[in-house]
Amino acid sequence: MRIEFERSGGFANIRVAGAVDTESLPPQEAQALSDLVNKLDFFALPSVIPSVTGGADRFQYTLTVEDEGRRHTVELPESAATGDFANLIGSLTALARRGS
Repeated sequence: MRIEFERSGGFANIRVAGAVDTESLPPQEAQALSDLVNKLDFFALPSVIPSVTGGADRFQYTLTVEDEGRRHTVELPESAATGDFANLIGSLTALARRGS
């Protein structure tokens, strides 16, 4: 599975982006990401998830997942990044920061 991740916006508009191929990760980490993608039923999500609350200077996320010949991109605002989405985004942010 390959996951591309981008966070933009926020007060300082500092962009964080990265790509992760789960084949290059330790097995436990790869499984954790795969589990989160499956729990979200990622490939069934709409391409754009609307904001559930307003607010200026919020982050915007773009996630693209490629797996078994499928590719799907989802854009969502920070306000919609809760639960398993928050866990997935947190894991991807940590990987992007460490350069994995």
